[in-house]
Amino acid sequence: MVKGSLDLIQDDSSLGKDADRYPVTAIKYTNEEKKSGGGVENPTFEDPSNIEDGPHISKVVGEVEEEEREQWSHPIEFLLSCIAMSVGLGNVWRFPMTAYENGGGAFLIPYLIVLTFIGRPLYFMELALGQFSSYGSVKVWKVVPAVKGVGYGQMIATWSVVTYYCSIMGLTVFYFVMSFNKVLPWSVCDYSSWADDNCVDASSNFTFNNKSRSSSEQYFYNYVLKMADNIDDGIGVPDWRLSLCLLFSWAVLFFTLAKGVQSSGKVAYFTALFPYVVLFTLLGRGVTLPGAEDGILYFIIPQWEKLLDPNVWYAAVTQSFFSLSVGFGAIINFASFNKFQHNVYRDAWIISLADTLTSLLAGFTIFAILGNLAHELDTDVKNVVRGGSGLAFISYPDALAKFTWTPQLFAVLFFLMLFTLGVGSAAGLTGNIITIICDQFPAIPKIYVTIVICISGFLLGLIYVTPGGQWILDLVDFFGGGFIIYVLIIVETVAINHIYSYSSFLRDLKFMMGVNLGIYWKFCWIFFIPVSLSAILVYSLVDFNLPTFASKAYPQHVDGS
Repeated sequence: MVKGSLDLIQDDSSLGKDADRYPVTAIKYTNEEKKSGGGVENPTFEDPSNIEDGPHISKVVGEVEEEEREQWSHPIEFLLSCIAMSVGLGNVWRFPMTAYENGGGAFLIPYLIVLTFIGRPLYFMELALGQFSSYGSVKVWKVVPAVKGVGYGQMIATWSVVTYYCSIMGLTVFYFVMSFNKVLPWSVCDYSSWADDNCVDASSNFTFNNKSRSSSEQYFYNYVLKMADNIDDGIGVPDWRLSLCLLFSWAVLFFTLAKGVQSSGKVAYFTALFPYVVLFTLLGRGVTLPGAEDGILYFIIPQWEKLLDPNVWYAAVTQSFFSLSVGFGAIINFASFNKFQHNVYRDAWIISLADTLTSLLAGFTIFAILGNLAHELDTDVKNVVRGGSGLAFISYPDALAKFTWTPQLFAVLFFLMLFTLGVGSAAGLTGNIITIICDQFPAIPKIYVTIVICISGFLLGLIYVTPGGQWILDLVDFFGGGFIIYVLIIVETVAINHIYSYSSFLRDLKFMMGVNLGIYWKFCWIFFIPVSLSAILVYSLVDFNLPTFASKAYPQHVDGS
């Protein structure tokens, strides 16, 4: 098969005096492929002004023989896989946590603005790059070879996130297994094991005081995590129970990825659709709890002064990247398995809308529950529970404990939902790493690469199932899942729209899909994204502070002092 995807044209004599205007060119394909709606899977590039109808590819750039790239079995599998990757734990766990830590409604406005002017345009841009090139997130940068390091940077960021992401999946496995108990273990205080005198049963309607702690909270911190108060003396050794759950998570991930998109596409039918059934069920229960309206109002009514805090905007952008998986390279990877003329413009709108609505659905659900906890504690919503990953493993279990009819059933469904959300996202992120390695070393069978990646991920993930693991998780999330992505996306956007040029990119999109993009896309890609992200990044560096965990500072050796 002829391959020349996104290569600079070396022989540009046929382009004449305009050759320097076309560093990369559009695709020439046969009349038969046009009529069938297909395209060249691994295309060659030419000056679009020279394109003529004809029964053959008239000019070949970089002619080599390569193994045919696999494709999605059906376009719906691509769409559902993207939804499963974007609509994941980032929506149900990280979004409510980030909103809670940044003022509720004060965070919602920046988040929606960021999604509209940064998240969605970037998502479409990465889909188009992957589909146009049929390359993974490293080789795609043949379009601008000088920034090829962006692909490797995305690989590092993806690896950082996916290792701790699977540890969160391990926690959902642990809760899933414990949900089969006759009495949900977090619904009642076990004073002989992990509860103290301030513990109050989550399943009761007991009136709390300011020192009270829900049994769900104490169960999570004292029994599940056995969390250390500090890591001055190290993070401790992995918990054997959570280690087994982590191993199970990686095993499921391996079987999901073993056959590439042919297997992960089939799994997406379940991972993309099942979570909505459970989320709507939980929302229905949450809004009926006393005090739920206070939590919902906290979620939707902004504290206007917070809008002037750049840290809130920084958090909104980071959450948008994490939720949509923008900047990690996984979107480019997924789109690279599409047929050339697939309508990713439509898909970008569908996926970004589904992601936004799911985040809001999860937000309404969890803040209704937080409002109930605040009502029982007789305090403000912002004071009811600590942040971090505990928000999903405290607030949601609290609501489940209050179900009067078969709470075990709903607990099983909920944690199964969390796990399936995790599988969908982790499969996309891990698959990107596997594709990068396979693209660089095509002689190595993909199954061997998948085995090595999954084993390595499990071993690294053991860090997060130690008593100090949550401390490390927050630190890795801050730098690996947020800070580095800012830099990579700024470089990515400038490289495509300023170095390669917006006009060239627009021309390629028109050729690939026949779409004419308006001023909204030009404004976002050329100006708003690079300028706004650069401004926020510069401010965050000037006003840089290391993250804290549960309002506690990290040891001095963390910042090198």
